[in-house]
Amino acid sequence: MAISALDRQRSGQGMAWLALAALGVVFGDLGTSPLYALQEAFHRGHGVRPTPGNVVGVLSLFLWSLILMVSVKYVLLLMRADNKGEGGILALLAQIVGGRGEGGGSVRWTLLGLAGAAMLYGDGVITPAVSVLSAMEGLQVAAPVLSAYVVPGTVLILVLLFMVQPFGSGRVGAAFGPILAAWFAAIAALGLAQLWQNPAILQAINPAQGIAYFQRNGFAGFVSLGAVVLCLTGAEALYADMGHFGARPIRLAWYGLALPSLILNYLGQGALLLSHPELSSRPFYSMAPEWALYPMVALATLATIVASQALITAVFSLTHQSVQLGFFPRVKALHTSGSHKGQIYLPLLNWSLMLATIAVVLGFRESGKLAAAFGLAVSTTMAITTVLFAVLARRRWRWPWWAVVLAAGGLLVIDLAFWLANALKFMDGGWLPLLLGAAIFAAMGCWFGGRRMLARARPPLATWRACARIWWLRSPRSAATASLIDPGGATPRTMSATTDPLL
Repeated sequence: MAISALDRQRSGQGMAWLALAALGVVFGDLGTSPLYALQEAFHRGHGVRPTPGNVVGVLSLFLWSLILMVSVKYVLLLMRADNKGEGGILALLAQIVGGRGEGGGSVRWTLLGLAGAAMLYGDGVITPAVSVLSAMEGLQVAAPVLSAYVVPGTVLILVLLFMVQPFGSGRVGAAFGPILAAWFAAIAALGLAQLWQNPAILQAINPAQGIAYFQRNGFAGFVSLGAVVLCLTGAEALYADMGHFGARPIRLAWYGLALPSLILNYLGQGALLLSHPELSSRPFYSMAPEWALYPMVALATLATIVASQALITAVFSLTHQSVQLGFFPRVKALHTSGSHKGQIYLPLLNWSLMLATIAVVLGFRESGKLAAAFGLAVSTTMAITTVLFAVLARRRWRWPWWAVVLAAGGLLVIDLAFWLANALKFMDGGWLPLLLGAAIFAAMGCWFGGRRMLARARPPLATWRACARIWWLRSPRSAATASLIDPGGATPRTMSATTDPLL
């Protein structure tokens, strides 16, 4: 049947609305990473010096990380691996083990998947804290006298953020989408203005600049990968949030607005540092003209509230999938949409996340101190996701070995490099996501192990059926209603109306 022009228009409008809502829920974390990512690469304690060669080299690593790890790995490859529309590491695991993962050969993949999922919980606690803190720290640039209000203001914003969660990700995304659209337009404009003044930074598009950067800096260049991975924060949430909006709206929002804006802004920050390397401690806010500083702080604060939303909804989806797959105790889940089953709200988890996030803010008090913890959580989950994707591609999709090695193997090398660089910061805060992840993994592992023990202790269904049949045949009722057989043959003369109900 032909589709009318009106139907196509309505379909296009619906897709545009979903893309805008996805922008408000899915891309907040990735979109606000320019606030803190690049400055960590030139941190005086563990970064490299902001020389022109280092600036170009680091920017090259940032750009190609976004292209390879987000555009290729998550948007192009992993979003094909959905489980009935749901995304995330547990959706990947469900397709590998098939069902509840109670078979002996699937236990190792189940435990690995649970470990990756547990680390995402740690990410869900740290992301709101570091995102809102980094935005509020812009007050220190605009007016140093307001420094004392950074932490209290962050706590207040986080409380308000978690209070709006009962409205559902669809309504929240519809409200947050325009904010993120304005944010991406603003950061693109800031980057474009700096790029216009110093286009020499376009050398960073050449991946050879990233290789030359490692050759110049050696081990120090490797350590700086711990800062590069910060530009990928939210990539795992992008995949986990797929059930809320679907793959097509997310891809449309990423390629249409999010990715171009991020590239322009990072290039703009690099162009600024080529001219003013002394601004490496705050390159993002330094791009803004004086008249735009306060508006940018306000917009950044709103954008980081949205950024926190991406991980919150991802943790909701992850927990709901865990319950369905038998990896987590049942929790109250409220469906907040009549048209998208993936849009859910978990009250107990919401308030638990709020308390944990506020505790992290009060404990660390600076976004820079949280950066090390942030990177280790992200890189661990990303590496485990790549391993599970390789297993899925080989087992379910029947990819040849050379294709698995070329795609998943190449991505895993990058993931492990990021993980090793962040593992060096264990004592600087990297212990936090591991501690949170270990607690969640212990709970999920115990629940999964307990279910397997119960399954082994219970006789299989066939045994129950056989026992019931024996009891029925030996009962007096069975003998009284048996068939009457002719003495001379085996032909029944009369048959009872009662038959074995188990046949």
